Amino acid sequence: MSKNYHRRSIRLPERNYSYAAGYFITVCTKDRECLFGEIIDRKMNLNQYGRIVHDEWVRTANVRSNVELGAFVIMPNHFHGIIKIIFIGTNKHVTVGATRRVAPTLTGIDPISSGPQSGSIGAIIGQFKSTVTKQINQIRQTPGTPIWQRNYYEHIIRQGVELDEKRKYIINNLANWDVDEENVNRCRGEVPSPCKG
Repeated sequence: MSKNYHRRSIRLPERNYSYAAGYFITVCTKDRECLFGEIIDRKMNLNQYGRIVHDEWVRTANVRSNVELGAFVIMPNHFHGIIKIIFIGTNKHVTVGATRRVAPTLTGIDPISSGPQSGSIGAIIGQFKSTVTKQINQIRQTPGTPIWQRNYYEHIIRQGVELDEKRKYIINNLANWDVDEENVNRCRGEVPSPCKG
C-alpha cells in the first residue's frame, strides 16, 4: 500500500520573499554526496562541478540588478552564501523573470499549483539549483539525476551583529570541516545518510 506524504514548507506563509532583505542560504547535495571537490589543508579545492557552482552563484548577481552577494563558501557536499535582495528605485520589491522549473514553495495562495513568486529568494535559489544540476548532468551524461537535496535552508539576516556572525560562520566553515566527523566520514564513503539540515 502506497502512502502519500505532503512536505511542509519551511517558508513563513506571511513573508513576501521578494521584498528587500538579506538571507543566509544553505543548500545541500542529495544524500550529502561529496561532489564539488575536497578540502586539503583547510582550503577547498573545487573540481569541475564545484567550479560550476561557483560560476553560477556569481552569475546570479550578474543577471539580476536587484541582487547583491555577500560571503559564500562551496564545501564538498553543501553550499553557504549570503544573498541580499535590494531596493530598486522606490519599489519595496521587484519582479524579475526566473525559471518556473523549481520545487513548489508556499506563497500564501495554493501550495500545490503555485511555485515561488518571480524575483523571490525561492525563485532565485530554484533557478541556481536547476542551472547547476543541468550543467553537471550534461558533463556526467546523467540527465534528470538530482544533484541537490530538495528545498534549501534560509535565514533572514538582521543587519549588524547577526550579519557579522553569518559572515564569520561562512569564513570559518572550511576550518571546521575536519572536526565534523560526519562530513569527513561521508566524503570517505563511510556515512551514507542524507542531509539533516
